[in-house]
Amino acid sequence: MVDFPDKSVIIAGLEDWSYEKDHGCLIHEPRLAAKVGRLLQKKSVELRVPPPASEGRFIKGRITPGVTGYVFPHWFIVQNIEISKEKHRRRRLVNRAELNPQQRFRDGDKTHPVVPVRFVRACRNGHVGDLAWRAFAHHGPNPCSRPLWIEERGTTGDLSDAWIVCDCGASRCMRDAALKGSLGRCNGSRPWLDDHEAGCKDDSLLLIRTASNAYFAQMLSVISIPDSISTIHATTLSMIDDALAKITSAQELRILRNLVSSVDERLKHFSDEQVITAITEVREGTVAAVAKPVKKVEFDKLASAVQGAATDQMEDDFFAREMDRSHWNAPGLEGIEKVVMVHRLREVSALIGFTRFDPASSDVSGELDIEVQRAPISRAPRWMPVSENRGEGIFIQFRPDAIAEWAARDAVMRRAIELEESFSQWKANHPSAKGDFPGAIYIMLHSLAHLLITSIAMECGYPLSSLRERIYAPAPGSADMADCYGILIFTSSAGSEGTLGGLVTSAQDIRRQILKAVQLGSLCSNDPVCSSRGIGYGSIDRISGNACHGCLYIAETSCERFNQYLDRCLVAPTIEARGCEFLRI
Repeated sequence: MVDFPDKSVIIAGLEDWSYEKDHGCLIHEPRLAAKVGRLLQKKSVELRVPPPASEGRFIKGRITPGVTGYVFPHWFIVQNIEISKEKHRRRRLVNRAELNPQQRFRDGDKTHPVVPVRFVRACRNGHVGDLAWRAFAHHGPNPCSRPLWIEERGTTGDLSDAWIVCDCGASRCMRDAALKGSLGRCNGSRPWLDDHEAGCKDDSLLLIRTASNAYFAQMLSVISIPDSISTIHATTLSMIDDALAKITSAQELRILRNLVSSVDERLKHFSDEQVITAITEVREGTVAAVAKPVKKVEFDKLASAVQGAATDQMEDDFFAREMDRSHWNAPGLEGIEKVVMVHRLREVSALIGFTRFDPASSDVSGELDIEVQRAPISRAPRWMPVSENRGEGIFIQFRPDAIAEWAARDAVMRRAIELEESFSQWKANHPSAKGDFPGAIYIMLHSLAHLLITSIAMECGYPLSSLRERIYAPAPGSADMADCYGILIFTSSAGSEGTLGGLVTSAQDIRRQILKAVQLGSLCSNDPVCSSRGIGYGSIDRISGNACHGCLYIAETSCERFNQYLDRCLVAPTIEARGCEFLRI
């Protein structure tokens, strides 16, 4: 929802996004397109960047933007304060139908500006709608049509100070709206799609429309890897839901080539047998770069980087070179296998849907959970909006034997049990939460990434909020990412700001940066509170261990897990001296 001076709008679904003819703003990233298609139960979908502002259409004397928005909510508060008989400040609560064409409320000879009400109702399936204000004020359905008011009976702004009052004398505190079941059942309202979804059985919940839990975008992103998918598979993926949808034999393909010149032109470099094989593999989802987890393909490419040569030229979207070990090796860093300077990278992120109240992020391997109940952004998706950014980064690969030796320590195993028990308690208290415990190894690497981001941001020239992370670690009990342990710290932006060289320069001094990160993790400004309030010290129902805003928390836009699954005692020695730190420098 986006606020304007006199209204709030909710961004419309993809059916109402308009592009100029023959200018679809397409992005080529077949691996991401196939992953998104699988989530949407399609073989592949198109990827498009949002239409630029210049593509607004001029119709009947006005500009129609490329991205449409619907007015929501439909109830407004009149910006004219009156004093009630009880000496309370109050303002009229009116429906959009009561406003004049200038979106102002007429009261006698005067008109007053209005602002959208901040309270709406929603459910955990993403549905959202207006509160039934008259029914709420009257404690149930009532034919009364007298004016409604919102009264401020205090100065704190708390729900208990806000009352909805009718001129007939009925009134109700907004605190009641926060009680379970007080707003009735959800009716499946989806104003961004201009429809209602039947069959929703959830209770409606009170939602502050500008609150941080009103909308959690669900994104799937990949780092573009050259040659991660063959040309023939990329071509087939882009055509499988169109011309090649019903082809099952070489004879049918030859007929199609003869009838449709555009198909023959796109497939002219491949034999009929090659195309039929590619179609079969795409339909069955066995294309290697598509079948592999998102992060597995990236890790393999980053880990295979070689040392630079004098003839190197940075011409592609991806360019990475290993740093000579002599530049960073030091006592205490024996667990590091390789440090890679990523001079250039391209990140493409697709918006799949969204959730309300609780975020739903990708799993440890970078895949989105198919079972997550996400709200759709289109009734019948044929394409998905994406953002395309370029940047640079630092990749640190860790030795599997060093990770295994650390994880086998008694102190680490005890801490892992404490973390998992606390996660289980947290999940029991949050039944709508999805996902599984990622394991102590992931938590250690994740915590180290946060400490490194904080350390590097002080010197690299990029603000801390522009640095981001990708953690490479296998999920417990999964073989998808076996022996893949690494951290990628990168920055990316739509312009040139992400390629200024500051991160690559920091990689050349990574030994000192790691030492500084360990120092940051050893002592928190909130110690001894931070290090003694964690799991195992009488505190349950926590998704993280020793972590707070004084040590590990960074901007949530920088973190792939919303500042969850963190514990600095797994990285560095703390004042509690648990003996489970990975780095002993």
